[in-house]
Amino acid sequence: MEKILNYINGDLVEPTNGNYLDNYNPSNGQVYSLIPDSEKLDIDNAVEAAKEAFKTWSVTPKQKRSDILMKLADTIEKYSDELIKAESKDNGKPESLAAHVDIPRAPANIRFFAGAILHDSSEMHEMDGMAINYTLRQPIGVAACISPWNLPLYLLTWKIAPALASGNTVVAKPSEVTPMTAYILSKICIESGLPKGVLNIVHGLGSKTGDPLTTHLDTPIISFTGGTITGKHIATVTAPMFKKISLELGGKNPNIIFADADFDKAVSMAARAAFTNQGQICLCGSRLFVQEEIYDKFKDALVAKTAKLKVGDPKDTSSNLGAVVSKNHMEKILDKIELAKTLGGKILIGGEREILEGDLKNGILSPAYNY
Repeated sequence: MEKILNYINGDLVEPTNGNYLDNYNPSNGQVYSLIPDSEKLDIDNAVEAAKEAFKTWSVTPKQKRSDILMKLADTIEKYSDELIKAESKDNGKPESLAAHVDIPRAPANIRFFAGAILHDSSEMHEMDGMAINYTLRQPIGVAACISPWNLPLYLLTWKIAPALASGNTVVAKPSEVTPMTAYILSKICIESGLPKGVLNIVHGLGSKTGDPLTTHLDTPIISFTGGTITGKHIATVTAPMFKKISLELGGKNPNIIFADADFDKAVSMAARAAFTNQGQICLCGSRLFVQEEIYDKFKDALVAKTAKLKVGDPKDTSSNLGAVVSKNHMEKILDKIELAKTLGGKILIGGEREILEGDLKNGILSPAYNY
């Protein structure tokens, strides 16, 4: 069985303790690879490598940094097919979604910031002839980047690209639920010639790797996307250290539908917002506020639209939804449905676990349509 490796100082290395975790394919419920069960020592090694690389990367001319990152983006595109399959297998989403959204955005993110650093602007303020104040934008140090499982490569690159482009170095911790695309990215970095230590990727549980990374004295910048409880903890423990932090946390996004809206378009977008990526997305439209005079018509149209969505094999191009990401997440969804029922909620369509036939019968498939 394939072992995923950490990427530290330009090399693929095993966790220092030699321990691994199972990595499940949610579509069939099977373990298909092993994840490093890393700990603080691995984080320390990665941060030390990033600190050393910062000495040269931070003073590398912008044009050269841009060229290096553009080559990285080109190499990612070279492995698009492999990344699409890996993301679908890790996450459970249809391959068509990974091919249309997640994987193309990864090189696009890198190219965007690689180009932006060549066209930034500075600011000067004249003070009545007495002085001129000016602003310099300079790299800070090692950025700690912790990415989520719902769009694993897309959001990982959205974090590391601006950090690297601006001259910082990075220690990244992907979600332990979806590690494979980050591992492939490690190999892509080596092939593309990214300088050693500029980007380091350490896999493992949040308590063993995420916490040591965010509280490390040599990671002055933190970017975290994930749960609100974890984000609150990061903010609490790092506040006395005066770190620069960016937190993208949970929410309940409302769609507001007025009577004068384009009705068909509103129905289509509401269904898309609710169910894309099995609803596992930062922009998921998890609440609907509909103007009373069109409420019944809109409800019926949305249920009819939802009924046409297909829960199926991620490899099938006609599948709109695949598996949810993990057994724990599936059980959480089912619990929420039962809670809604006890509070007087009425299930209009779905509301039960969808089980497919054949090789996917043990998959962690979503109770896909819950209204």
